[in-house]
Amino acid sequence: MTVVLPVSPNTVLANALNAAEDVLAPRIRTTNPASIVFVVGTQINGVPHLGTSLVQSLTFAAADRVRQRFGIPVEVMFGALDNAPHEIVLDPASGHRYQRAYAHALGEAALVDQVDELYRPLFDALSERLSIPYSVEMYSRQQEDEHFRRTWLRAHRRIDAARWWLDPAHGSPHVRVPCPQPGCGWAEKHAERTRVLLGDDYAVVYAVCLHHGPYEVVIAPGSGGYLDLATLYRNLVKELAASTDRERLSVMVKGGDWVFGSTLVDNALAAIGLVGAQLPTRLFCPQVVTDTGAKLSKSLIREGKAMLPAGSAPWMLDTRMWPGSLPEYADRLLEVAAVFLSDPRHFFRSYSAGELGRLMSAPTRSVTAP
Repeated sequence: MTVVLPVSPNTVLANALNAAEDVLAPRIRTTNPASIVFVVGTQINGVPHLGTSLVQSLTFAAADRVRQRFGIPVEVMFGALDNAPHEIVLDPASGHRYQRAYAHALGEAALVDQVDELYRPLFDALSERLSIPYSVEMYSRQQEDEHFRRTWLRAHRRIDAARWWLDPAHGSPHVRVPCPQPGCGWAEKHAERTRVLLGDDYAVVYAVCLHHGPYEVVIAPGSGGYLDLATLYRNLVKELAASTDRERLSVMVKGGDWVFGSTLVDNALAAIGLVGAQLPTRLFCPQVVTDTGAKLSKSLIREGKAMLPAGSAPWMLDTRMWPGSLPEYADRLLEVAAVFLSDPRHFFRSYSAGELGRLMSAPTRSVTAP
């Protein structure tokens, strides 16, 4: 039996495109890059769920379509965000919340093993099927890169121009540099008592540790502590750093829930002086939602604040539970990706968990909505 899937409504964006990758065409044609890297990241704070796998497979599939269409070499870069909070506690003395990131709680070796176990197998399968190379970059490694730190130092000199875009509620984009004492790594989550003093080519960060009291850390291009930035601020620095490469175009691939936040990042980038082709190139993928239209959240379900949606299955929250082999999982993801990419109407929209479960389990044929 052939199931006709999906029937998608028209939208303003879809009506302007012939293919989903058309949204990348203006930047590709104006910059004429020698190569393109599709950058996709996720917090490695647990097992991957369907939404993570979907975005990752769409990254490879979109890269393949761009390569075929424009004849430009492509690659995929997976950003493993090991700065996600591993534990959060309340300091009774100050009333401030403190966090300890996965990087400090588990250590680099354990996190590399976690990436190798939970993420590399799918990346290997997708890479093999489409003949697209990929690399993995831990945030711990990214933040200590000289170019990343010089970019942050340059951006922080203009932070007054961008701060209300990066933190519309308070105007104080968080800069966290965890306590450097061996075995510690705690930092104020909202950096209430953190101060940054900029020098010519360095910054001195003053903060207060949960256990060790006041401390200071020098952040320099080639040395210094662990530079952890609030989410929007981190994305600004990452995308600003990528914009300086004139030979390689970086395409930031994100889930659809990032659409709203990226608007703030773009305005912050414009506030510190970026214009036109310097602004990031992004591709927003379909979002997995519940019956209420909210993003499918494994944390809310795990905490008992939401139920597993109708028509979904436990494997959607833990892809290791997929009722089949990993090669079969990769093949089904790429088949679904081909359906989504076959028509902009299918790509630039959201899908309920139940509908995605049906897409992943049934033979598909793409149709265009009337």
